[in-house]
Amino acid sequence: MPGDLVLIASGDKVPADLRLLEAKNLQIDESALTGESVAVEKSVLALKPETPLAERKNMAYAGGFVTFGQAKGIVVATGNNTETGRISQLMEQHTDISTPLTRKFDKFSQNWLRVVLGLATLTFVVGLSYKGLQDALEAAVALTVSAIPEGLPAVVTVTLAIGVSRMARRNAIIRKLPAVETLGSATVICSDKTGTLTENQMTVQAIYAGDHQYTATGIGYAPEGTKCDEKITAQSQ
Repeated sequence: MPGDLVLIASGDKVPADLRLLEAKNLQIDESALTGESVAVEKSVLALKPETPLAERKNMAYAGGFVTFGQAKGIVVATGNNTETGRISQLMEQHTDISTPLTRKFDKFSQNWLRVVLGLATLTFVVGLSYKGLQDALEAAVALTVSAIPEGLPAVVTVTLAIGVSRMARRNAIIRKLPAVETLGSATVICSDKTGTLTENQMTVQAIYAGDHQYTATGIGYAPEGTKCDEKITAQSQ
């Protein structure tokens, strides 16, 4: 509960947002919250209220893992009131984002609806001057129904589904069909640094030593792999 004192040590998971009162060589892994793959060193010094979240050294946030040291802190937030809980609430919020394709279809539907209603009204007025009310009304309704492109949504859906299938064959999974058209319109893709999108693992691929070049194999931190001597001298390079 807020106001409780919590003791944390190496190997513990931070149970709530804590304002640190005592800290001894404390380091906490907050990658789940801030995206930083390296453990953050903590202190008890007072900071300004406008300090960014990732730079609040005197706070320990729920969900973080203590990698080194120990500390004592007072609970300031629990549950959905924590910083991690706020992120969960934002993820649960449903936001309708219109893509360029959906905006074009909305505009086309509105314009086409006005044209169809105008033609139906003109047909009804002309029909009244030559035939009765019932015949004129039937002609206007028939024109309205026949002018609406009922097969257009199905054609668009099938086309987008084909695009999703092609993207899947290239190892790109699309969650929503209209996103295919949006992704096709993208010209720049910005990605975060190593450690957030990748596993933060650097692997040796080649070694040059003693006038020889070696090719190394292996993945990540696994102590498995081989090396091949390509016998390339410094003069040939």
